[in-house]
Amino acid sequence: MSATERPLAVVTGASSGIGLELAKVFVEHGFDLVVAAENDAVHDVARELAAGGARVDPVRADLATFEGNEDLVAVVGEVGRPVDALAVNAGVGIGGDFVDDSDLRSHLRVVDLNISSAVHLAKRLVPAMVERGAGRVLFTSSVAATAPGPFHSVYAASKAFLASFSQALREELRDSGVTVTALMPGPTDTDFFRRAGMTDTKVATGPKDDPADVAQAGFEALMAGDDHVVAGSLRNKAQAVAGRVLPDPVKARAMRGMTEPGSG
Repeated sequence: MSATERPLAVVTGASSGIGLELAKVFVEHGFDLVVAAENDAVHDVARELAAGGARVDPVRADLATFEGNEDLVAVVGEVGRPVDALAVNAGVGIGGDFVDDSDLRSHLRVVDLNISSAVHLAKRLVPAMVERGAGRVLFTSSVAATAPGPFHSVYAASKAFLASFSQALREELRDSGVTVTALMPGPTDTDFFRRAGMTDTKVATGPKDDPADVAQAGFEALMAGDDHVVAGSLRNKAQAVAGRVLPDPVKARAMRGMTEPGSG
């Protein structure tokens, strides 16, 4: 394909974990990319991904800030091509006792990155898709969205927001030619638990899925136009089913056993 014939994807949180694997899958399927992350590693990732012939524009930006999201949108505009796929993947978690073990700014950063950035980028980039009558949007939610999350309460709530927002936006855009998909992984072998301060929990010390497998499932669901996909193990799928039938207090108590500090 020529540069103008290759579809363009935007991937956030692309320097590691699921985001990096999503970026790889997009390149393998003939996409050019704009990749964003908060650290300098995004430039190394861009060089590696471009080695196969793709155009990859890196953006180092703090997407927990209004300005960081605007910087990313500006680079997408400078590329001067329509966005065929938007993968809103950047996210952060924080574990521990909400009252005693963490500071307010850390929790607000979870909200700013996991929720506000997703809304910001959707508001800026999806209208052009609708105008063209074509586009695909992927939000990385989590199976954590299916239950209240003691000891990672703000994170779990943020993922529930993304699952709800994804479904609502999908319905609004039903006849527009634009699809919206929620990717819902379970525990995945990334740096998430260390960064969230949850390494001593049962969920962190238990089995985890390969981020490459999660990304592949997300990409396939995105391209199929599915409303969501529970990626990874049968355990994740069982948790998602339980999330639809069990009362919230029961789910919260069960989750506590997985996420309480020292449970691992």
